[in-house]
Amino acid sequence: MYKDLKTQFKAVFGEKPQFLFSAPGRTELCGNHTDHQGGMVLAAAVNLETVAAIRPRTDGKVRLLSEGYPMCELSLDRLEPQFEETGSTASLIRGTASGFKERGFEPVGFDACVTSGVLTGSGLSSSAAFEVLLGTVENHLTGANLPALEVARIGQRSENLFYGKPSGLLDQAASASGGVVFLDFAPGEETKSEKISVNFEEHGFALVVIDSGADHANLTDEYAAIPKELGRVCAFFGKKVLREVEEEAFYAQLPAVRAAAGDRAVLRAMHIYDENRRVLLARAALKSGDLQSFFRQLHLSGRSSQLLLQNITPAGATDRQALAYTLACAERLLDGEGTCRVQGGGFAGTIQAFVPLDRLEAFCSEMNRLLDAEACHVLSVREEGGVLLEELK
Repeated sequence: MYKDLKTQFKAVFGEKPQFLFSAPGRTELCGNHTDHQGGMVLAAAVNLETVAAIRPRTDGKVRLLSEGYPMCELSLDRLEPQFEETGSTASLIRGTASGFKERGFEPVGFDACVTSGVLTGSGLSSSAAFEVLLGTVENHLTGANLPALEVARIGQRSENLFYGKPSGLLDQAASASGGVVFLDFAPGEETKSEKISVNFEEHGFALVVIDSGADHANLTDEYAAIPKELGRVCAFFGKKVLREVEEEAFYAQLPAVRAAAGDRAVLRAMHIYDENRRVLLARAALKSGDLQSFFRQLHLSGRSSQLLLQNITPAGATDRQALAYTLACAERLLDGEGTCRVQGGGFAGTIQAFVPLDRLEAFCSEMNRLLDAEACHVLSVREEGGVLLEELK
């Protein structure tokens, strides 16, 4: 892939690239929809990457060709959001440059060819990998040497203010940090992160991401409803996120909260409270090497997502319930070994499963048959986050 990217760069720009940069996709291990409520998450960078061949420019301009997309060209002389760029690659480039300028570093223009092995729409955060890639490029070219979480914050700000998509910090933080990472998004505090050393293969299990075949298109309202409904619970207590609402107070006033916010909002809040505890238990299990306890928490997380958070089947769907079907098939095949659960936003996309290595081939073969597609992707944890891969001579 790298050789082809270098060749493409020279064909497009007439010169050889000077650098190769990389940023990984990520999978959420435990902590479903907790980040936007100031909660806790376990995540992991995976061995699918977005890569850029880069040559710096001295005129403050950026030309970026991403595989499958038209050339994106812009000047970094304006570093505020441009309405006409909303939802575009240009908005993320400009937002990244703005983030470094805000921190006192003059952004550097560049030519770039980009390719990605992060599965689009897979719940592995191809968008966050691209944002972290851009941040890693500017971090090197400007000489800023910002820590991983600061690069992640620049990516989140770009996505929120320039691209126009509200999001938490989870995806960018996991991609920028690399490895398995515990993240605590407690409001009013600096995000806490802790890397945890674990090799699932050494414990006899493979991490498999399975595509349900259902598309995320037209699901914006489903995703938006979760923070909106939780916001009604928080508003009852005069707070902004659920982490600020004492669990004892929530249950003490449950009938009144239910009347004010609605039943689904209450159930979703119950999920968040329980999920934060599960993340802590899952972290402790990983640190002690107790994978069975870790799998138990992931299993409970998945059940709670289905029953309380209710982000498996879109409202009103009857004939097509792809994610629920995929989970049911995977759980049946695992038969009590390892575990499986939804990952990411839910409603469509992918699930993750931890599959015993001695059953991996049979598991993937049968899941592919049941889904009538090459649905299984066997992954591993990538220890590096956003990195400079190579300085070319």
